[in-house]
Amino acid sequence: MAADDAQHFPAAGLDALPPGAMAHRAEEVGVTKAGLPASKLLPLAVLAGAFIAMGALFATTVTAGSADVAFGVTRLLAGLTFSLGLILVVVAGAELFTGNNLIVMAWAGRRVATARLLWIWTLVYVGNFAGAIATAGLVYLARQYELGDGAVGEQALAIGVAKTSLGFGQAIVLGALCNALVCLAIWLTYSARTTADKILAVVPPIAAFVAAGFEHSVANMYFIPFALFVKSDADALSSAGGTIDASGLTWGTFFLDNLLPVTLGNLIGGTLMVGAVYWFVYLRNAERTRG
Repeated sequence: MAADDAQHFPAAGLDALPPGAMAHRAEEVGVTKAGLPASKLLPLAVLAGAFIAMGALFATTVTAGSADVAFGVTRLLAGLTFSLGLILVVVAGAELFTGNNLIVMAWAGRRVATARLLWIWTLVYVGNFAGAIATAGLVYLARQYELGDGAVGEQALAIGVAKTSLGFGQAIVLGALCNALVCLAIWLTYSARTTADKILAVVPPIAAFVAAGFEHSVANMYFIPFALFVKSDADALSSAGGTIDASGLTWGTFFLDNLLPVTLGNLIGGTLMVGAVYWFVYLRNAERTRG
C-alpha cells in the first residue's frame, strides 16, 4: 500500500472501511479471484448458481397466490426473500458472474490480463448456469410447484412468460440497472467488518432491483428453465386455470430474448456503471504510479 493511500485505511477495529479503502480492497479481491485455478472457480461458480436459484425459489414461493396483496408489497416481499441468494454467495463463499464484473477494477489497474479476465467470466458464467439449471431441475422433480394447489407453479409460469416477453433493448437496460445494484451490494460488503455487516449491506440493493423489476442473468438461469419445466407438465398448466398464455415461453426465447440481452446489460451495469467509475475516482492515480 502506498503511503498516500494510508489515509484511506482506518486503524484496526470495527469501523466500516471508507470508500477509498473499499476500492483498494475491491482491486485486491479481483487479483485474488483472477489467481484462482479452474478447479476452485468452477465448483464455486456452480454453488453460486445454486445459491441464487434458492433465492429465486424463495421469492417465487412467497409471492405465489398474492393476487389480493398490494403490488408494491408483493414486489418488496420478492426482493427481501430473493436477497437470500446473494447473502449465501457473499457469506458462504461462491463465485457469481455478475459480482465478478468488479474484477474489471483490477484489470483497469493492469493487475489482471484481458485474456484471464475473459476466461474467468466465461468459466464462472458456465458454472453459474450449471448450478442454477440443475437446481431448477431438482425443484421440478420434487414437484415443489404443486404447493398451494398449484399456485407456485402458476407464479413460476407467470414469471417465465413475463421475462421472455421483454423487448431486446428493454432487457439490456433492465440488466444494466440490475447489475449496477448487485455490484453496489458487493461494493458495500467491502466496507464490512462482520457477517452481520455484510448481510445488512446486501439486502437493500438486492430487494430494490427485484422490486423494480430489473433483470439478473443468473437468476433467470433458474426462473425461466423452471417455468419451462413446469410448462411441460400438462396438469400444472391446467391448474393455472387457463389464465396464462405460455405459448411464447420456449428455450429459444429464453436464450435469445432474455439471457443474451440481460447478460449484455449486466456487463454494462457492473463494469461501466460501477467498477469503472470507482476505479476512476479512487484507483486511477495508483495505476499511474505503478505504471
